[in-house]
Amino acid sequence: MLALAASALLAPLSSAAAEDQLNVRFSWKMKGEYATYFLAQDKGLFKAANLDVKLGEGAGAQAALGALIQGQEDIVILPGVFALSAIQKGIPVKIIALYHPKTPVALITWPDKAAKTPKDLGGMTVAHSVGETGTSYLDAFLRLNKVDPASVKRTMMNAQARVPAFIQKQVDVVSVYQTNDLPIIREQHKGTDFVVIDMVEFGLSVPGMALVTSDQNITKKADALKRFLKASAAAIRDAKADPMVATQAIRKAWPSPPSETAVLEQVKATVGAIPVPQGHEIGWIDEKTISDALELLKSAGEIDAPKPTETYFTNVLLAP
Repeated sequence: MLALAASALLAPLSSAAAEDQLNVRFSWKMKGEYATYFLAQDKGLFKAANLDVKLGEGAGAQAALGALIQGQEDIVILPGVFALSAIQKGIPVKIIALYHPKTPVALITWPDKAAKTPKDLGGMTVAHSVGETGTSYLDAFLRLNKVDPASVKRTMMNAQARVPAFIQKQVDVVSVYQTNDLPIIREQHKGTDFVVIDMVEFGLSVPGMALVTSDQNITKKADALKRFLKASAAAIRDAKADPMVATQAIRKAWPSPPSETAVLEQVKATVGAIPVPQGHEIGWIDEKTISDALELLKSAGEIDAPKPTETYFTNVLLAP
C-alpha cells in the first residue's frame, strides 16, 4: 500500500519531468514573422509534443548565435545567410530548417521618383547598413539585372535610421522586409502608394528565416528538436490556412503591438514565402539553395572558398 501511495505521489512529478524544455531565441524584436511559434504555443502543439518551449526576443543574429554556443539557447531563429557566414568562420552550428529559401525583401521608392524595375535605380541613392539583407547583396542583384552597380549611390547609416531617412526623402530607395517593415510603412502612410521592386522576382535568392542549433544539440537533443520542428511545421500549415489565427496568437503575447491589419499582412507575407516541398517536411533544405547562397556570399566578398555544403546544414531532424 505504501509503495502504491508513493508511486501515486511520484506520478505527476515523473510526467512533468518528461516534458523537455527548449529555449528558443529570435534574432530580433517581435514581428509577424514569428507568429507561427506563438500559434504553436497557443494551440498547445508544443505541449502535445511533450515540449516546454520558452520563446524570447533577440538583439541581433550575432548575440543570438553567441547565446546558442554558450548553451543558453537551444534554437535560434535568424536569417539563414547569417548562419552561413558564422559557420564559414568555424562556429559549430548548423541550419536544421530553412523556411525562407528566398528572403522576401523589396526595394521601395516614392511614386514621384519611382523605380519600377532594377534598371530604374540608376542615379538613385539607396540607404545602406552593414549586414542589411537587401543592400548587402545589391551589387550582385544589379549585375544580375544588367545594371552597373556604380550607377547606384549608397548612403551608409545606422540600421534604425534607414526608414526614417527614406520617409524624410534624404534617400530615394530603402530595402524592406515584406514580413516586417513594409506593412508598417504602408499603414503609417496610407495615402501613399509606394512603388515596390520585389527583389526575389528579379532574381535575388538569399536564405532567410532559418532554425539553427549547435552541433552538440544535434547529437544530444535530437529527439526534442525533431518534435519541435514537427510542431512548428503543423503551426505553419495552420497559419497558411488561416493567417488571422496566427496574427491573434502573436498579438496576445506582444506588448503594444502594431494594428491587427499590419500584423496580418506581416503574417501573410511570412507564410506565403514558406514553400511546402513535395515529399518532405516543411523546412527541408535543398543543397542547391545553400551552394547558390555560398556563391553569392563569395561574390560579395563576405567569404573566401566555401566549405563542403554539408558543413552548413542537415535535414536529419526533418526526416520522418
